Amino acid sequence: MTAFLGGVRLQAAMFRRAWDNLLALITVPLFTIAFLAITRHAGRTDLAAYAVIGPAVVAVLGMAILTSGEVVASDRYTGVIELNLATPSPLAVVVLGRIFVVTFVSLIGVLEALLVARLLFGVVLRVPHPAQLTGVVVLAVLAMAGTALVMAAVFVAARSARTFQNTISYPLYLLGGAFVPVALLPGWMHPAARVVFLSWATDLMRDCMAAAPVPDYWPRMGIVAGLGAASFVAGFIVLARVIDRARATGRVGHE
Repeated sequence: MTAFLGGVRLQAAMFRRAWDNLLALITVPLFTIAFLAITRHAGRTDLAAYAVIGPAVVAVLGMAILTSGEVVASDRYTGVIELNLATPSPLAVVVLGRIFVVTFVSLIGVLEALLVARLLFGVVLRVPHPAQLTGVVVLAVLAMAGTALVMAAVFVAARSARTFQNTISYPLYLLGGAFVPVALLPGWMHPAARVVFLSWATDLMRDCMAAAPVPDYWPRMGIVAGLGAASFVAGFIVLARVIDRARATGRVGHE
């Protein structure tokens, strides 16, 4: 717990000093305007919820992945990662604390998307199932933190963390249904999409914003929780093994 809280305090301090960590939030209004303009031009006002959910999901996941990459990249650049590995505190726990801060701060993107929809397009989204939607959002945020932890393990193993950081986001957005529902993707992509927790979460979010009862709510929530938990376990295991290998080879601080 001490290591986790240390990561939380560190990331909070970094937010006060480095506003570039919040760059993903700047793109939310732009994405929202673009998506809402497209749906309005097509005469599909019924898809307004899709146009708002997409940018919000992109901001939350994007910031989680960005942070997990920057944790490694910046610590390598400053020579801090060697000191972190020399302490008794597990690096995964410290990284997780930092990721949790960023992930919850990224929820500001949800408010941004709603405000842009209201102020610029006069769109007020109705949420017939607010409690169920809240549950999905909280569970999705936790699962995103687990996914970012897995990415952190990849970034430690990679020679350049930013190479993966800049390329992994959009495949996850696509397979996760952030831009369009998975049902509208080519059939051969469905199996890959269904192992990404985000595809289940985004479908649930859209169903929670529809007037009809949410079908199979709890079984689908269970799938999101299961995939999220699997990502946490995988992240801890992979990161521990990658760190052990880096220590053995002496290639911890390379870029």
